[in-house]
Amino acid sequence: MTAVQTSAEQSGVTTGQDQYPAGAQVVVRDEEWLVRSSMPTEDDGTRIEVVGVSEFVRDQEAVFFSGLDRIELLDPRETTLVMDDSPNYRRSRLFLEAVLRRTALPQSERRLALADSFLMDPLPYQRRPAELALSGANLRPRLLIADVVGLGKTLEIGLTLAELIRRGRGERILVVTPQHVLEQFQHELWTRFAIPLVRLDSVGIERIQREIPAGRNPFTSFKRVIVSIDTLKNTAQYQHHLEQIRWDAVVIDESHNLINRGSLRNQLARTLAPRTDALILASATPHNGDAKSFAELIGLLDPVAIRDPENYRAADIEHLFIRRTKISPEVREQMKGQWAGRGPSRSIHCPATPAEEKIFEELSAVWLPGDGGTSVSSVPLFPYTLLKSFLSSHAALRATVSARIKTLEKKDDPQGTAAELAALHRLSELAAGLTEADSAKFAALVRQLREEIGVGPSSDERVVVFSERVQTLEWLAEVLPAALGFKGRAARDCVRVMHGGLSDEQQMACVEEFGLADTPVRVLVTGDVASEGVNLHRQCHQLVHYDVPWSLIRIEQRNGRIDRYGQARPPEFRALILTSEVEGAKDDTVVAERLLEREDQAHRSLGTAEAVTGLYRAEAEEKSLIQDLLRGRTVDESLDARRSGEEVQDAGLDDFLADFFGPVGEEAPPAEPTEADGSAPAAAPSVAVGTESSGGRAAASPVLPRLFDSTAQFLDDALREVYPDARERLDLDRDQQSGLLSFRPPTELVHRLKALPSDYLREQRLRERMLVTFNRRLAEHSLQRARESSTSSWPEISLLTDLHPVVEWLTDKVLVGMGRQEAPMITANVAEPIYLVQGVYSNKLGRPTVVKWMGVTWRKASREGLVDDDMVSLLRRCGVGPTMANKRRYRDPAPLREALRDVLDTAEAFLNTHRDAWDEPLREPIEQYKRRLGTWRQPTLAGERTKERLADLADSLLTTGRPLLRVLAVLVPDPDRGDGDDGPPLVSLTAPAASPSRF
Repeated sequence: MTAVQTSAEQSGVTTGQDQYPAGAQVVVRDEEWLVRSSMPTEDDGTRIEVVGVSEFVRDQEAVFFSGLDRIELLDPRETTLVMDDSPNYRRSRLFLEAVLRRTALPQSERRLALADSFLMDPLPYQRRPAELALSGANLRPRLLIADVVGLGKTLEIGLTLAELIRRGRGERILVVTPQHVLEQFQHELWTRFAIPLVRLDSVGIERIQREIPAGRNPFTSFKRVIVSIDTLKNTAQYQHHLEQIRWDAVVIDESHNLINRGSLRNQLARTLAPRTDALILASATPHNGDAKSFAELIGLLDPVAIRDPENYRAADIEHLFIRRTKISPEVREQMKGQWAGRGPSRSIHCPATPAEEKIFEELSAVWLPGDGGTSVSSVPLFPYTLLKSFLSSHAALRATVSARIKTLEKKDDPQGTAAELAALHRLSELAAGLTEADSAKFAALVRQLREEIGVGPSSDERVVVFSERVQTLEWLAEVLPAALGFKGRAARDCVRVMHGGLSDEQQMACVEEFGLADTPVRVLVTGDVASEGVNLHRQCHQLVHYDVPWSLIRIEQRNGRIDRYGQARPPEFRALILTSEVEGAKDDTVVAERLLEREDQAHRSLGTAEAVTGLYRAEAEEKSLIQDLLRGRTVDESLDARRSGEEVQDAGLDDFLADFFGPVGEEAPPAEPTEADGSAPAAAPSVAVGTESSGGRAAASPVLPRLFDSTAQFLDDALREVYPDARERLDLDRDQQSGLLSFRPPTELVHRLKALPSDYLREQRLRERMLVTFNRRLAEHSLQRARESSTSSWPEISLLTDLHPVVEWLTDKVLVGMGRQEAPMITANVAEPIYLVQGVYSNKLGRPTVVKWMGVTWRKASREGLVDDDMVSLLRRCGVGPTMANKRRYRDPAPLREALRDVLDTAEAFLNTHRDAWDEPLREPIEQYKRRLGTWRQPTLAGERTKERLADLADSLLTTGRPLLRVLAVLVPDPDRGDGDDGPPLVSLTAPAASPSRF
């Protein structure tokens, strides 16, 4: 039995479980520590993260385990009552506010608490994923955010994580993304939400492994990490490390890559899913049209959501995912004037040059003959590979031809391949001497860039040029600068090339340079590695398809790089269409131009192109289209056949998801604006977001109990209390007009800053000076100014939110300013002593299920106790605020201490009386889940073990044991005031306004 359990039994006021609520003080190894978070482990008791309070360990961070160390949670009956001599009882008010801030919101609180405090527009549709995650409709915060390209999934993820952090469910976070968006994702979460993620790219992993002892798990070095899926999936050692770690929240971006069972990405997802509480998957194209594959993805979120993976309905899983398009009613209405509308892709016809016409003739006669002719190739699809290479560039054609020749020359049957080899050599000869002067597309590209768009040495205009072929990209990067009039160093800097063959560092550098207004980059030539997840719209609204992918999904993904939330100018798309006079030639008018038109139609009518074919994967779309072309169908005939379902059976696909997936989230009425009192907006009818399980409008009471009017006011008073000499000691400078705070961070804050992005720390020199503000406009301006810089995209000024390290640091400084197990006495407008008591019920996982802030009076003569469970309102009625006077009249605390046992007994009796009612919104969805789990039959041993694990998890979420109580302060009457004195009426818990409960 641990020391804490022994203490609990002796005190009679805590549960038999190990409970260490955030903000409580504990004694370990004869030193005092402040609890930051706690979580039970399987073998070592409860794991608690703490920061030092007593002098020897002050501000040091540590981790203890109750099974290994003697951890003493202090007995509230032994609370020492002390006087507060600070002006206006500032120290006491700050202490109470700090406890309120450090206490995690209970699981029963469904409303959003922080949505209005971040650097993001107040768009209700972007809040709905967080509301769904917290709604209680799901056993744990798990969902798939499937909004289409450009709606702001990263912002939705950031808000969801922020709310989890405020609930004590986001201490350990792992974000997994494609490698080219690592920095972009890290940048958004810090600059918008003050959530720091340490980026473990290839360089970061190597650095960590050099710094830590051999065999040490690198993921234990940081609490919040972002890493690429490619880094994790390709190395067996990371799999082992991940199996040893439990996370509070895991985010997997572009999660459609997880579907293929047996793939390394799928194995990674299966490793992470059971080892995290919250799981957020994100993808604009989250399924491949196959019901069973999509069921597997949903199974990562909740294994029992779908009983039959080949036969289920949207209603079965609507609590697990959310999807909107740009034309969804709530999005369309809320985005008016904030997202410039797009036009169709402009087809730029490029008549083939004589040299190109010779290649068209060869392709049409030998490789792709019409009228029932036979291709020289024995591989049916290869002629179209040749065609697409040629439609990209002569450089790509040469590479394809060369690779095929090498393949055929290695075969043992030279006679069987002789004709094809001869044809390949003829194509090689035709393409060998071609240069940019022979390319109609290149001439048109230069003309469009210079004359139509205005790219040049004296212009700031930027363009992204897409091509599928690496050879085309590298050739364009080589010849474009001179053609656009750039010379010398400018010619080297004006074009950047990006493709999948570059390292993660190189890819991120390309994206960052293109997004900074002051850099000399004018053209980004990129492959489809940039078609998923990358923001290219910051300084750019022009996009050119140098070649057109034979997939509606890929076209849409490319366009979405500049057509996305935050785009200030109407995005413009151009496509270079190579045309030919050769009879029967399959030029770009045959496939590419028709696909562009169909993508635009789908975008306008459906909001997305992915459901047109029912294939949901770019690779599958292209393969299906080529097969239909081989059968003699046109592009329109192929697409229409797919949409009508004619080919579903032939392809072996279950296409019910075409209708299943399209309307999700579109029928919900637009969410209403946030209420003036701070309550959350109403959600979709099927999603409960209030404190009631019915899913109606949230209650009018504030989500966060606060004594101070704002975080800014709290921070201002905290600085005065903790650092009265801040101007000299911290070199603090405050601009009253702009709200900018500039100061030199002290050592203990510098130590905390190690969790911030390393690039940000280094480039802004934060260890030497910090610039912070509560002024949202100033922070937004700083962020915009950073994008116009040529040196860094990190803003020099950060927005202070409740999650910001500076606010957390000062909150902890206030908490440790009160001595071990001390509670202040505050002379207030009360008729009798009122004890301020915190009561917390928790579940087996150590998370609070009910948190109550009480005012308690004990009358010895009548043996009567009274409780008011709205402490914040009570304090206001008692006149506790910044204008109250502190006469510094000291009072003997002995009589007040004598009543502590009875006060605590009264508080516990009150909590026990109402526990069942408070538990009901939490208990009912858990019981529903257990009933569903009871009907889930699994034929395998692994399935039965999963069922047992989920049943145990459901039970662990229920409130258990007795409440933990903590005495925070005592309000005492003013000894100088008599009953007949003038002034506001004295507050007593017998007054009707207090609505007390008697015990």
